[in-house]
Amino acid sequence: MANKNNRVKTTNDIELKDRLVAINRVTKVTKGGRAFTFAAIVVVGDGNGIVGWGLGKANEVTAAIAKGVEAAKKNLIRVPVHKGTIPHEQFAKFGGSRVLLKPASHGTGVKAGGAMRAVLESVGVTDVLCKSKGSSNPHNLVKATIAALGEMRSPAQVAQNRGVSVSQVFNG
Repeated sequence: MANKNNRVKTTNDIELKDRLVAINRVTKVTKGGRAFTFAAIVVVGDGNGIVGWGLGKANEVTAAIAKGVEAAKKNLIRVPVHKGTIPHEQFAKFGGSRVLLKPASHGTGVKAGGAMRAVLESVGVTDVLCKSKGSSNPHNLVKATIAALGEMRSPAQVAQNRGVSVSQVFNG
């Protein structure tokens, strides 16, 4: 999962935008008829390297979305975004979903499907190539994408681990 170092502690000074990924209507059949509830999965991000997801459940769609946004603000992570793309290729799994994220050159755009696109645009990535394999369940896709982003290392982190300068990391 995401590194503990990438967790965002406070959200006071961050302007977060929320994006609705999916709404699921759940029906419970009782003696008195059908009872409907809604589950909403929401992604929040500042468009500058911070992203989080949340699940909200309620009897009304708007209440479920509001609960999802509050839940998302509680588990934010920081992602290294390098020149509008991700710093390196990354693979992650969650449940039956498997995601592959690859950096792309400037002008490529976000080549990703619905649930992955919401996460990547919320984090502020403008150029990336993605592939979703296995399950297309939006819940698992969002979790797998955030897991992949949480494992990303910035060029500065790689340089520090290797004991070299950042320019040496790029030049090999």
